[in-house]
Amino acid sequence: MLDAETSTAPTMPRAPRTLEDTGLSPDLVLQIVLKTLHLAGTLKGTDLAERLGVNFQVIQSSLDDLKWQQHCEIVGAGETGAPSFRYRITDAGRVRAALFLDQNHYVGKLPVPLAQYQAYMEDFRAGLQRHITPDRVREAFSHLVLSDRVLDQLGPAICSGDSLFVYGPPGNGKTVIAQAIGNLLEGDVAIPHALEVEGGIIRMFDPVSHKSVVQEPAADEPSLDRAEKADRRWMLCKRPIVTVGGELTLQALDLSFSATTGFYHAPVQMLANGGLLVIDDFGRQQCAPRDLLNRWIVPLESRVDFLTLQTGLKFEFPFVVLVVFATNIKPVELVDEAFLRRIHYKVFAESPTTRDFVQIFQNYCDLVGVPFDPPVADSLLQNVLHPRKIQLRGCQPRDLINQALALAEYSGQPRRLTPALLEAACDSYFVDDREMPIARV
Repeated sequence: MLDAETSTAPTMPRAPRTLEDTGLSPDLVLQIVLKTLHLAGTLKGTDLAERLGVNFQVIQSSLDDLKWQQHCEIVGAGETGAPSFRYRITDAGRVRAALFLDQNHYVGKLPVPLAQYQAYMEDFRAGLQRHITPDRVREAFSHLVLSDRVLDQLGPAICSGDSLFVYGPPGNGKTVIAQAIGNLLEGDVAIPHALEVEGGIIRMFDPVSHKSVVQEPAADEPSLDRAEKADRRWMLCKRPIVTVGGELTLQALDLSFSATTGFYHAPVQMLANGGLLVIDDFGRQQCAPRDLLNRWIVPLESRVDFLTLQTGLKFEFPFVVLVVFATNIKPVELVDEAFLRRIHYKVFAESPTTRDFVQIFQNYCDLVGVPFDPPVADSLLQNVLHPRKIQLRGCQPRDLINQALALAEYSGQPRRLTPALLEAACDSYFVDDREMPIARV
């Protein structure tokens, strides 16, 4: 039995054998072939096909058309026939390629038609199996000090695949909790290098958001056979974890068209498709929370998003994303009850107890390689934090330890924690809210 969320869908689509199998118009393929030759000058047939992510027979008819139109020529033969020929663009071909480049500058792997991507993501969604157990949840969050109550709320929320609201006081690790959910999203997903929608091209693969993996061939399957079977217009990647914060705008949720390049860049929810999207600092974006949630109503409920091309054409996009909203603002102050109802799960990231605080303190000491002395942690609590009525937060042990060690280095003391160093760290870390004296002029 699987103990985490995985997918039984095929990890990589099968390679197209013919031009028709690509789902693309012959004219679009010819354009990309000619633009590629324009940039490269001369290429062997197999090298050209490799740049486009397909087998040679897929582009052979395009090359034959270009030769017949005298837009490319063969300048070197090979022993294996047309795939080993060397193809060179002609002057007339450069003129035509320049016209194509005026329309758009896209050169690279042939795009995947929207219909093929929709079919793949439907298979991926149908193949998701969520067998998330309490033990698996505790393992995924083992680097954090969380109560059983929080863990038992997170588990069912992740298992359901519905949207999730993580809220609570600042400094209690809401962002870390949200990102750690990614530890339970195991398996891989195929990401197209680019999508084709009604002749428009959307750049899809993003090396920042998508971490490619090498798919090992089976023991009885040569790697060459695997390469020929897998559609190289796609990249096999770890399921993405995309985090956005206060910089998020409504425009970032729509296609971004570049008038310079002539093609689109995918919005954040497209980049996160098949994985996790964390909206950090929710409520502090440059747009109103109500407007942002209005934008999410349809995707969160129907699992379909609607995007619009420059031409005004709207199209459906599969929405296979686990969305996590993290905020330190009370949810009732952000949105009304109707909106909260659409976010099915709410998890309160509570402040640590004294015992939790000491455990976090010890864990961070182990992480930075300094000895953990229980009386030192107890002194910090009993002699500094409690008397000053400071609310405990999960981030405080890390921050105070770092500042104490910086002070020790500055003053030439050994790299170890003492009550005096931690008290001095508190003096520079916490704001003294006592009334400041009025300056006399």
